[in-house]
Amino acid sequence: MKVAVESDLFKYISDDSRDDFKDTAFLITDSSKRYLNEAKKRGFVHFITPQELSKYLNIDIKIIGITGTNGKTTTAAMIYSLLLDFGYRVGLLGTRGFFINEIKKRDKGLTTPSLLEIYTAINETKNEGCDYFVMEVSSHAIVQKRIEGLEFALKILTNITSDHLDYHKTLQNYIDTKNSFLNDCDTKKLINKDDTNAKYPFQNTMTYGIETTATFSVKAYSLVDGITAQISYGKEEATFEFALFGKHNLYNALASIGAVKILLDAPLQDIALKFENFGGVLGRMQVVSQKPLIIVDFAHTHDGMEQIFQSFLHRKISVVFGAGGDRDRTKRPKMGYVASKYADKIYITSDNPRSENPLDIIEDIYSGIPNTLRDKLKIVRNENRADSIKCAIENLEHDEILLVLGKGDEKYQIIGEHTIYFDDVEEIQKNIRKNMQ
Repeated sequence: MKVAVESDLFKYISDDSRDDFKDTAFLITDSSKRYLNEAKKRGFVHFITPQELSKYLNIDIKIIGITGTNGKTTTAAMIYSLLLDFGYRVGLLGTRGFFINEIKKRDKGLTTPSLLEIYTAINETKNEGCDYFVMEVSSHAIVQKRIEGLEFALKILTNITSDHLDYHKTLQNYIDTKNSFLNDCDTKKLINKDDTNAKYPFQNTMTYGIETTATFSVKAYSLVDGITAQISYGKEEATFEFALFGKHNLYNALASIGAVKILLDAPLQDIALKFENFGGVLGRMQVVSQKPLIIVDFAHTHDGMEQIFQSFLHRKISVVFGAGGDRDRTKRPKMGYVASKYADKIYITSDNPRSENPLDIIEDIYSGIPNTLRDKLKIVRNENRADSIKCAIENLEHDEILLVLGKGDEKYQIIGEHTIYFDDVEEIQKNIRKNMQ
């Protein structure tokens, strides 16, 4: 990637040694340093570090970073929405893409892109007169130092469960990586106190929690037909309600309210009332149909799935889900087990099988369902995701809820070497129309 800058020494900065070296400085990152000698051979004479980027790109903006296994996207979107509603100009970078003041600038890509892409997005946000830049921070990005040199105004840790063990190798490595995001002493931090895997640095740390007493606490709440909660911060109290489902979204809301309180020091009730304008995030607990009640969510780990299931303990649950190929295999049986704990009907299907045999992935998931439950539950194994959704809808009873999990707002499937168009929401809507005819 190559970006223009204002400097007497060079006109561009690049992290690709193959770029034209004329008037260009080479950015030495954790990923690009292996090509440093090649860059020198090709003719690059100017070299800069990540810590020097802000000087050349004129970065002077408050950055809010959110990491965690689950909740990054929704929490980031909530903070973004609240800041906009308070009249600030804001940029947002993450799984859903890059946005400035509700205008989409780039399509979705990596949760946390390359360092130069991040700085370019921040610079663009700053040039449009923004006050804040909200970004998701993945565990891969932390390890690969894709956030090196960034100065955060606030760091948030939503939770740490289990994911990406194909990359991190052990759960402890993954936990340590997430916690390392909080290692600096000077940055303000906001941490989910209910999460036992989160470490609490003493400096500049505030907490939020539902089950424990925290800086931002929930005094009472209801999760029936949406979320209603009474929250407290010191002597301040506030009540809010909104039409999202699930305890995990109450955590996300509490984190975002806490973040905005830390940033703006606005009255707690004023912040809570702004949630009336937040309509949710596509693919995150997205209600596709009310009658029958069908919800799509991105949950793709056993913990993420359990949080969804626990939101509907008062309903009979039917679920469609799979697991990605060429990724962490250890989570597959856990996903099957957690589905069997809560659902009466289980449709195990494909997600993005990639180079793996979809039937092998399905069997990995199925292996986690206890033998004692296999004959009691309705379990359907079908590698065709469209057929699985169709079958689930055709067999859905009036008192059941259907959860279609794993892909959220993704509009593709990766099967072998091919990427094909596929949208869970469209498949659901198509089958509902057919059933109504």
